[in-house]
Amino acid sequence: VQLQASGGGLVQAGDSLRLSCAASGRTSSGYFLGWFRQAPGKEREFVATISWSGGNSAYADSVKGRFAISRDKNTVYLQMNSLKPEDTAVYYCAAGYSYGLGSPNGNAYNYWGQGTQVTVSS
Repeated sequence: VQLQASGGGLVQAGDSLRLSCAASGRTSSGYFLGWFRQAPGKEREFVATISWSGGNSAYADSVKGRFAISRDKNTVYLQMNSLKPEDTAVYYCAAGYSYGLGSPNGNAYNYWGQGTQVTVSS
């Protein structure tokens, strides 16, 4: 599976942004999708994940209520509202083969996209 993320940019605090990640290649098998982020000098952290069917999702506490993950077949979206400067990071999409819900552990994911920069100014 190849993953291509897009939609990052520079916004002000309180603004919204929507990230997209298109999957291609071996997409006939069930796979969950997730978003992670990594800020400068910090470790990669889990943001959100969604199951193969799109019926189940989970979020990090830091984004719960502000971010929403969704998918349309082979494309996953991350709608980010009420953005804060601490949301500034490179955002990565990832995929793992399972029909269930993805894990907050990055090691559960088999494939990673190239990342898209999100910068939130105060």
